Amino acid sequence: MADKETKPKKEKPAGETVIKAKAKAKPAGKAAESAKGKKETPEAVQTAEKAALKSDYAPRLKTLYKQYVVPTMVKRFGLKNPMLVPRLDKVVLNVGVGGLHQDQKYAESLQEEVRLIAGQKPVLTRARKSISNFKLRQGMVVGVRVTLRGDRMFEFFDRLISVAIPRVRDFRGMSDKSFDGRGNYTFGLKEQIIFHEIDYDKVVKIHGMDITIATTAPNDEQAYELLRAFGFPFRKRVGETAEASIGY
Repeated sequence: MADKETKPKKEKPAGETVIKAKAKAKPAGKAAESAKGKKETPEAVQTAEKAALKSDYAPRLKTLYKQYVVPTMVKRFGLKNPMLVPRLDKVVLNVGVGGLHQDQKYAESLQEEVRLIAGQKPVLTRARKSISNFKLRQGMVVGVRVTLRGDRMFEFFDRLISVAIPRVRDFRGMSDKSFDGRGNYTFGLKEQIIFHEIDYDKVVKIHGMDITIATTAPNDEQAYELLRAFGFPFRKRVGETAEASIGY
């Protein structure tokens, strides 16, 4: 009788047992994944090193601006706030060539040359209106243009004043008469081969270009002193000394 009165034990459903077993196994899986993630491959290490170098990198002229140009301009013009010191805003390279739409090979070569010089892909410029005397129709390709800002601007400006301009034939200094009255300076170069990125053997045609350096200066005098502090090779003005012309 005693055997009949004893109640049988309730068995848990098999589904619940499986779910609980999976739940218990989850932390172990996460731990394994985290342990696996800690093992760094050589590619991951190289990527991390490149990212660290990139984050610490600053163009030479950008550092020069903070350490030398700003104090020099504050002292020169008596500025009360360093934030009032003008700075470089952008550099624009423009190449205009007649008949570019008729020569596809030359157009491709021109784009590639400007890309090598600037370190950035240029855009095509097109005619805004038709001119019958020049056999020009609206929308035809007439040149290429590229605008540089930020670190690329400082890197190009450094190569320009340190390497390219000194290679100009019979160079005697840049004119200081090319300011536009609002702190921007524009000048022309006759040959693209002064840039060391250009391979002379691959040049299709010799061409020049216009370069505009846009600054935040309120007037031409401050823009002139800003570029001069960077080391831009202006012709020496009458009675001007060489002091504070180069910050390195």
